[in-house]
Amino acid sequence: MRFVGTFGCLSSKSAAIIRVQGYCARSELRYNSSMATLRFHIVPNAKIDKVAGAHGGAIKIKLRAQAVEGKANAALRCFLADQLNISQRAIILEHGLRSRDKVIRIDGMTEEDVRSRLLRAP
Repeated sequence: MRFVGTFGCLSSKSAAIIRVQGYCARSELRYNSSMATLRFHIVPNAKIDKVAGAHGGAIKIKLRAQAVEGKANAALRCFLADQLNISQRAIILEHGLRSRDKVIRIDGMTEEDVRSRLLRAP
């Protein structure tokens, strides 16, 4: 068995062998409790940037940016980083590049922390 490389070597608990073009590559997976994955509903072209509350199971956010050429996605990352007081690198868009409904992963925070900071009373 030939190992091409390791991908995300963080823990030796969960290891999987993945076949890649006839070779084996070892991928070690881990669960990180300080990572939040949340759904957001985005409303572009708003008057001000603000959290508008809950929208079903998602968090509704209004942004001034237009929904063209990724401007709203960039504005969303900047807005979330400012509101949560974290780096923009910790905010990863998982799904919904061209949709109003987005799934975003936030590293370094739990889901409860993110919800409490964004949905707190003004």
